[in-house]
Parts: sequence; structure tokens; C-alpha cells
Amino acid sequence: MWTAEIRLPDVVPVLSRGKHRNPRKGACFMELASFLAGEAWSDHPACTHPLLAGLARLVNDYTTDAGRQRLATLVPSVIGLTGDDLHVDARIAQRAATTALPVVGAERQNVLAVSVLACDRILAELDGRSPGHLEQTTTEALARAPHAARWARRFAEGIAISPESFRRRSAPMTVEYAVEGVAKACVEDPDKMLHTLLSEAIEDTRALLTTTSAYESGARKVRR
Repeated sequence: MWTAEIRLPDVVPVLSRGKHRNPRKGACFMELASFLAGEAWSDHPACTHPLLAGLARLVNDYTTDAGRQRLATLVPSVIGLTGDDLHVDARIAQRAATTALPVVGAERQNVLAVSVLACDRILAELDGRSPGHLEQTTTEALARAPHAARWARRFAEGIAISPESFRRRSAPMTVEYAVEGVAKACVEDPDKMLHTLLSEAIEDTRALLTTTSAYESGARKVRR
């Protein structure tokens, strides 16, 4: 069942920072998702892709108290979005890195530019694309931070990253670094920027999982 069919009940725990022992103490974004999905109370529920859930927890914690309640309307949309396609990890990390790169402090830009290139490399391997031919999303993001882009290209040259290492370490670190960077950036409304980042990552994930599901369904029919 896709999450469009899920609605918030009339009375729900109030979103707040961090983990909570039970709904009476409040809820973070993913604890509320576990509550709505009918799972055991947890900030790591099975109903959501692990990296998307990690992004949601970070956005919840780095959003101010004043802005956090706006996140509640997004909670139903993460329920049911899970799968093991590495495209999902790469797109979420790419979305986070490209969003943060132009606005974070200079000390963070080099790291995020390397992350942008790493995401593009993983996607190139998955899609059979030449790693020297960057996606337009990558090219546009790097163009907005040219000094960091030049440093990142020199740093990343000749460095290989395995899919397993990317999923376990690189992608989660990219997401965490990006969210923290946006929260601390000198922008007019960091809360709005974090809300938009999470919303767009949710839609990216939904689109990828829908495509994967349709492909697998078609493959099963062909095998029959």
C-alpha cells in the first residue's frame, strides 16, 4: 500500500528532537512513522528505507522547534518506501549533497563536492554510464562551487569506492554532513530548506521504487 492512503489521526505525539521512550513523551519524525505504520515504537522502523529514515531523523533534529511541526505532514509519505536498490541510496545522498554544496561554509564545500562526485560515480556504475560523463545534476552542482569542484576532482582521482562501502559509510556520512551544513548555513530560512530537501528526497525515493517495482513485475511476467 502506498502512503498516499495513510492519514494522520486526530491525536498524535508532538514532534520533538531526539529519541523518546513512548508516544506520551513525544516523537521524532521516524518514531511517528512507526506509530502510524502500526509497528513497534522505534526511530528505525522497517517501513522506510534506512537512508531516507536517517535523513528524516537528521532533518527532525536540526529543524528548530518553531519549524518542526511542519514536518508532520510528510510523515505518512515515508511509510512503505523501502527496498534494497542502491540507486535509492545514491539519489538520496546526491540530493543532500547538491542541496547543501552551494550554501554551506567553505570548510564543508570540499567534502561535499567529493560526495557529489562519489554519488555520480556510483550511479554511473549502476547505469552502465562512463564515469567521465557526469550527469547534468552533478555538473550544475559543481558549477555553483567551482573552487571546491576543482579540489574534489584532484582529490577523488584514482580513488575507488565499493557499493558496500558507499551504502554503509559514504552515503550516511554525506547525508549527515549536508543536513548539519544546511542547518548552520547563512541562509534566510534553514528550516524551509531542510523541509524541501526531505520532501524532494521522499519523491525521489518514491519514483525510484515505483520504477523498480514495475520493472520487476514486468520481468516476472516475461519469465512466465
